[in-house]
Amino acid sequence: MTPALNVQAALSGKRVLITGSTGFLAKVVLEKLIRGVPDIGRIVLLIRAGANGADARQRFERDIATSSIFDRLRAERPAFLSEFFAEKIECVTGEVTEPGFGMPITAFNALARRVDLIINAAASVNFREALDEALAINAISVQNITELARAGHAPLIQVSTCYVNGYNRGAMHEENVAPARAAIPRHADGHYDLYGLLKHLQHRIATLRAEVREPEELARRLTALGISEANYHGWNDTYTFTKWMGEQLAMAAMRGRSLTIVRPSIIESTLQEPAPGWIEGVKVADAIILAYARGKTNFFPAKPKEVVDIIPADLVANSIVLASVEALQAPAATRIYQVCTGSSNPVTLRQVIDLIQGESQRNWRQYDRLFYSQPKHDFRVVSRPLFLLMLRAMRVGAGGWSALRKLLGAGESPKLEALRTTQLLALTFSFYTAPRYVFHNDRLQALAQRFSGEDRARYTVDAGDIDWREYLCRIHMAGLNRYALRPRVAKPVEEEVSAAPITI
Repeated sequence: MTPALNVQAALSGKRVLITGSTGFLAKVVLEKLIRGVPDIGRIVLLIRAGANGADARQRFERDIATSSIFDRLRAERPAFLSEFFAEKIECVTGEVTEPGFGMPITAFNALARRVDLIINAAASVNFREALDEALAINAISVQNITELARAGHAPLIQVSTCYVNGYNRGAMHEENVAPARAAIPRHADGHYDLYGLLKHLQHRIATLRAEVREPEELARRLTALGISEANYHGWNDTYTFTKWMGEQLAMAAMRGRSLTIVRPSIIESTLQEPAPGWIEGVKVADAIILAYARGKTNFFPAKPKEVVDIIPADLVANSIVLASVEALQAPAATRIYQVCTGSSNPVTLRQVIDLIQGESQRNWRQYDRLFYSQPKHDFRVVSRPLFLLMLRAMRVGAGGWSALRKLLGAGESPKLEALRTTQLLALTFSFYTAPRYVFHNDRLQALAQRFSGEDRARYTVDAGDIDWREYLCRIHMAGLNRYALRPRVAKPVEEEVSAAPITI
């Protein structure tokens, strides 16, 4: 029988390095470790220097220590939290996209010697990122992270996304993903060999940089190049394409060592801990909810009968903790876990829309930062061909009305502004609302069974516990209103959406 795993025994005294700690998910993981494993040896946060010259510690104090994610600990154990921040949080200034994080080699090697486990949560989660930037943070940086892991003989937890499955279809299990379209050579060890692909992409990036000098045009062309290459090889966007590449580079570099890839689906607000509904920034579903709340759109291209895979952030953090324990206590291996709801507690897009729309129309006054007035229209989902026809018809009508308004000195038509919002949201998110597959996580559930009942309760990964009506209508809507949105200010919805990262 496989020996039982234990969170406290595995992590007490250990030194854990976390990247991406200024981001949403990493904050949930950090809070979970501080509150759940107070005897952890040290948490090392690798943070890039700020644009204003702020070092890692200054950024921690400004961007992380002040976060509302720690409100529970501040209320329950304020002295402990202050002491932990002072004595057990080590902040290291470094740039993950640079070899050796831009440090002197002696400093890099010293860092490797004082780390027992690495959790890499750094990522660019902009779905339409310029290819060079997405490639640097989501793929090339993984090579730098694995260098640290290899130098320190430390297990690596690589946070990825279920959507590396790209344009594949059907049941998606916890295994390496084959490209859905263009052929990429596969190594005998199982990972895909990216040498030729990386050379090709870097050549195309260099060619564009040589041809285009104007910065805005270059950024636009690099974004278009990323989407084009992603689509050609079998992915919807640059984010998922480069995250898949990151997985392959990690598997290649960590052969014979301990590597665990954790793939969440669409990450949304916490279910329970540290507080129900905690969220930071506007996520995939929230951008559409926000546009609907402000009257900017009431229709969207989607498949209402298909399963949309939403996972609360605390279940993802719990999965990372359990995977970390296994990586420290079990023999070295490459493991893949998916953190998802589609196979165990599926919810369709139609159900999500009906629940949120019903709550919005009944109780919109409770969400003062989200709704400025009662929603006037039902939210409709339509097929993509019908959506395109509707856009064309509305563009003609709104464009004519906008031209007349401008002649009269009244400015652009609000209908044209709403049309642009709808088009932008569809361009960015329609892939995620028209799924072609269902994610499975049998291996993650089996991992949880290797822990004690106490650990399974404290670090639950069981999506079957989610009551979708309670979560979407009570927990998530309230959390979005409280944590993600600013107090009411009259300004375009596009500005509010862009004020925070949109992630999955």
